[in-house]
Amino acid sequence: MKRSVLTRYRVMAYVTAVMLLVLCVSMVFKYGFDRGEDITLVVSQVHGLLYIVYLIFAFDLGQKARWSFGKLLWVLVSGTIPTAAFFVERRVAAEVEPLVEAPEEEPVGV
Repeated sequence: MKRSVLTRYRVMAYVTAVMLLVLCVSMVFKYGFDRGEDITLVVSQVHGLLYIVYLIFAFDLGQKARWSFGKLLWVLVSGTIPTAAFFVERRVAAEVEPLVEAPEEEPVGV
């Protein structure tokens, strides 16, 4: 497995998690203080688009790492639970890291 598969998953996990936290904060302002309705709409749409990209990258990683359906489902759903993606990403990275191909070395004397 190439390192880029893990890297793009990790980036999207963090981006999705941060956007979900921003969405939660904007919803507090929208429903708690009756402010920021437009911001909440924009943030929710951006999070939705980024979550779709996250799903694609997580699914690709899961297929290459040969995860069970239950594990894959948990990783996919973690992008919808505030702060869960941070913890799941750490666990996934630690598990998948040994599967990542070592970088190829250049031939000696070239």
